[in-house]
Parts: sequence; C-alpha cells; structure tokens
Amino acid sequence: MEHDVVTAPRLSESASAVFAVLARAGSATRPQLASLAGLSKPTVSAAVAELQSARLAAPSGTASSGTGRTAAVYRLGPDAGAVLAVDLGPELTRVRGCALDGTLLAEATGSRAGAADAVREALGALPARVPLRTVVVAVGDVTARAAEGGAMRPATEKAGPVFDAMAVALPPGVPVHLENNVNCAALAELHEGAARGRGTFGYLRVGVGVGLGIVVDGRVLRGANGAAGELARLPYPWDEGREPRLEALEEYIGAESLLRRAAEAWRDTDGPCPSGTERLFALAGQGCAPARAVVARHAADVGRLAAAVAAVLDPGLIVLGGGTGADPQLLPGVRAELARLSWPTEVVSSTVGDLGTVVGAARLAVARGVRTVTEAARRKD
Repeated sequence: MEHDVVTAPRLSESASAVFAVLARAGSATRPQLASLAGLSKPTVSAAVAELQSARLAAPSGTASSGTGRTAAVYRLGPDAGAVLAVDLGPELTRVRGCALDGTLLAEATGSRAGAADAVREALGALPARVPLRTVVVAVGDVTARAAEGGAMRPATEKAGPVFDAMAVALPPGVPVHLENNVNCAALAELHEGAARGRGTFGYLRVGVGVGLGIVVDGRVLRGANGAAGELARLPYPWDEGREPRLEALEEYIGAESLLRRAAEAWRDTDGPCPSGTERLFALAGQGCAPARAVVARHAADVGRLAAAVAAVLDPGLIVLGGGTGADPQLLPGVRAELARLSWPTEVVSSTVGDLGTVVGAARLAVARGVRTVTEAARRKD
C-alpha cells in the first residue's frame, strides 16, 4: 500500500494547540479540550471546526455528563497521519507503526539482515493512504548529522550498512530521525517501565555490549557529540603494566566474554557447557555451581560499572536492562558491589524487556509526528 508524504496544512495557533492536546488525550469533548489547552470554549469550537475541515479531527460518539447532558467526543482524523519506529537490533529488527495518539497500527519483526522487509511489512499493514509523518530509527551507535546535506546517519560503521539497506524501503521524502537504541529504551523505562515517576535515573544496558541511557529531569542527555553514555569508551584496563584499548571494557563485559569465562570454568562432570547466555542464566537459576559462579562474577563486574555511573551522575536510580543485565539473578551481586564502592543508589531490573527500544522509539516518533502538524501554525502567514 502507498503512504503519502503529506505536508501538514497551515493551522491557526489555537487549532495547533488543540491538535496537540487531542493527540495526547486520544479522545476528548470540547469542554475537556478547552480545559486541557487553557483556551475559551468559543476558541476551541472554532479550532475543532478548523481541524475537522482539514480532516485532522473527527467526531467519535458522545459522552454524558453528571447532569444528563451529552457532549460530542472527538479523536484524531484520518489525515492526522502515522509514524514508524524501527529498532535495528544486533540480531532482530522490530518495527512499529503508530497513529499520532500512540495507538499501535502495525508491527513487524525480522532479522537484522532483513530490516528492509520488516519495514515494508509494517508499512503494508498501515491503513491505506495514511500520511506518513516521520520515521525514528534506533541504532546501536552514536548518531550525528553528515557534514554535507545535514542528513542523519550512524556515526560509525557499526550500524551504517544495515541502516542504508533498511532506508531503501522507506517512502521518499519522509523525514528520518536517528536515535541511540539505549536512549530509546531509557525513554520506555521512564514512561512505561521501572523508572515511572523518577525524572532522573540511569538505564544501564548489558548484553552483547554495554551502554547507558542518561535521563535528567525527564529528558535524555545526549552530549555534545551525541555520545553521552557510551560506556564502551571508558578506559579499560587501567592499572600498572597494562595499556587501555579502544572499547576493551565492552569486550570484557559483553556476552561473548561471559560465555568464554563459562567455558573456562566448566568441567566435563558439569554436563554440556551452555552455548548462550540464556541457557547459562537458566542453569544458574537451577543451582548449577559453575553457572552460579560465573553469573556471580558477572554481577560483581556490572556492579563496578554501576559504581562508575553513580560516581559521575549520582542518579539515585539505576535500571538494569539488556540481554544479561535485566536478569533478576544479577540484582543481589550488583547491589552489594555498588554499596561497597559507592553511596546508596537504588538498583532495579528493567520491566519493558526486549521491546523497550522500539517502544521508546515509537514515543519519539509520535512526538515528532505531532510536531510536524503543530508547527504548521508557525508557518501560517
């Protein structure tokens, strides 16, 4: 199915404000819109009429008040549009299509190599001819603007080739925004996960690699180069007689080295050595001695990394996520090592799981999509 890249109509400032409120609320009556937008009822009535004329709002039934009177309920209209969120994960690509009120319209999953097919599948499941307002792509990389043309692209070669392969599936002309995958997952924890109600925290992801999402006063801290939280660049090792190597910390604490340590600790009498971290943690949970020892050491290592985060940020809360980081078996060891090395900092496990990155990317996409419509008010003569 085709999806038009439609320029949003030029709106009055009041219509722009009402549209933004309606997108957040999902549905509302005119009195509710007036209260939420801080506008008079006549102004809201005119704004709603303007939005209906542009097919950006539509009636959606009625609601009864306590006095028995009924009021028309409004929702976003058919031309409000949709957005796409893409998580280019290390193994899987996850895609979500959402309306501008956050309603899930389509989703698809594919291999990392099949990212373009997953995007096409999600686009094909969206309502026909719906305007596509924006796309947010989460990548395991620093994101930056290219020197020429201002286009967004992964800053290094980690995610660049798969991003380029995915991009061919997008409709031409649609705005594409890149965001670091850990930052996206941190936003999901903030709004829907373990950090709800906590404006400042660190989201520490440990899995294939390591990364940190930093949220301060409800906003993601990105840094001057878009590289805030790139823990892989911490100098490691750092002692006499050993020279730090680029990304050596990620190499040490990542899943591949964890499995290598398990293989070194395993004996023939322990049964088959686990070939994946999931199996390793399952065996540890069943009481397998070598698996428990390897997991305990991993917990202490993650605890030391958490202590480094606490020393720099003092976030008050650290949420552990990622392929190994989110396993609750790590919590006691992480908490103990952090308490030994630093000041009191709460540590909890992620509650959004593997979908955290695409959920956070969808939130960003919705916010940007709404902005493409509401910013039309500023362009109006």
